[in-house]
Amino acid sequence: MRKSLRWLLSLTVLIGTVGTTGAATAAEPATGASGATTAGTSATTDIKDRILAIPGMTLIEEKPYAGYRYFVLNYEQPIDHHRPWAGTFQQRISVLHKDSDRPTVFRTSGYSLSTTPSRSEPTRIIDGNQVSMEYRFFTPSRPQPADWSKLDIWQAASDQHRIFTALKTIYGKKWLSTGASKGGMTATYYERFYPRDMDGVVAYVAPNDVVNNEDSAYDRFFANVGTKECRDRLNAMQREALVRRAPLEEKYKTWAASEGATFNTVGSLDKAYEAVVLDFVWGFWQYYGQDVCDQIPDAATATDDTVYETIDAYSGFSAYTDQGLEGYTPYYYQAATELGSPTIEQPHLKGLSRYGYQPARNFVPREIPMKFKPWVMRDVDDWVRKNANRMLFVYGGNDPWGAEPFHLGKGTRDSYVYYAPGANHGATVAALVEAERTKATARILAWAGVDAQATAAARPLARFDARLDTVDDEQLNREHGLRP
Repeated sequence: MRKSLRWLLSLTVLIGTVGTTGAATAAEPATGASGATTAGTSATTDIKDRILAIPGMTLIEEKPYAGYRYFVLNYEQPIDHHRPWAGTFQQRISVLHKDSDRPTVFRTSGYSLSTTPSRSEPTRIIDGNQVSMEYRFFTPSRPQPADWSKLDIWQAASDQHRIFTALKTIYGKKWLSTGASKGGMTATYYERFYPRDMDGVVAYVAPNDVVNNEDSAYDRFFANVGTKECRDRLNAMQREALVRRAPLEEKYKTWAASEGATFNTVGSLDKAYEAVVLDFVWGFWQYYGQDVCDQIPDAATATDDTVYETIDAYSGFSAYTDQGLEGYTPYYYQAATELGSPTIEQPHLKGLSRYGYQPARNFVPREIPMKFKPWVMRDVDDWVRKNANRMLFVYGGNDPWGAEPFHLGKGTRDSYVYYAPGANHGATVAALVEAERTKATARILAWAGVDAQATAAARPLARFDARLDTVDDEQLNREHGLRP
């Protein structure tokens, strides 16, 4: 009896958010152009009050921004969507509110939530609202205690589904999902599990590691990207960092002692040092590109300080310290259990590399159990090839993560895969060649249900705002470490 009562009380916490169709049960008054609502001739209801009327929703803070209302919120989520009565946690989300009569973009980074107002490219294109979600298990959106077995792509997609279901009662127009890098992966997985929620998907630079142990596509990419002169310059610097391992590791050791940096997770300073060096060429192409290749010093004449500082600038010696890894434990856990992670040959380092590309398991504390599930990415890839509908994938022509992209098959409808020539991990629709840019913009507008005249013009509806319209935080933030 006591167990049944606990189950009933837990279920009551959650059931208020979801009605018979999965939607929040609160009634929606008529909406005015400002986002305030009216109920006949009664007083207006502020948009903040409408959002906070959703069961399980609480306000962290509101930040003013001209033309918008911006809210950072907590939303109560089940730890396990299979067993919603078995505990909850607080998940951070944000709402960039323009008008409830406008379409809405659901933006995910796949990582932590930035609490600074910003606008994704699709949000600007459709001039709409934007809802952003912190991925489960990134702090502070982590259940306590953390049962890591509840961190998987289906649980995260179910988080999104509940948020969408709750907010759809307020934002009743069309919805698009978007994200870049791991956020683009997240948007794709959400579509795979809940294909009826969104009216379109715009996934940027989303890698698709279908077979974790087959990474020859990356080897082909690095053998051909940019010019031979640039590739040789980068390879020489990377090789020199391993040739001079002993003196440069002394510098690393001195730095670590001064910063209090430790290496318990990866196992040793030597392993961390090599991991940083092996990321050098990848990091260069992910975040920079051919146009700055001449800034890489000549390895043959460079001093130890120059070699060390160059590797640090593009790879970051803090990346594989315990302190650098801690915030990304959820990513490495997912890479080691479902997403997969790349391995490349780097023949120019033969005889110098002691460990090669280390598996993601090496970057997760040993006390966290994990087992890789090879069928998960195969399932997503197969679903996209056969079922993608109103999905747009955008990649950078010079981004290593685009070497293993999503592909479309015969069963797909109104879906596209485009590459921005010469672009890195910050590729956008705006960077596509003209014909593809026009097509992509028009389809985004059409999916969002804006008027036919605007769709035909195929231009963003909102003016560029230098403060709001930044490249996705996790897409091009130049944080170090081999992560999408």
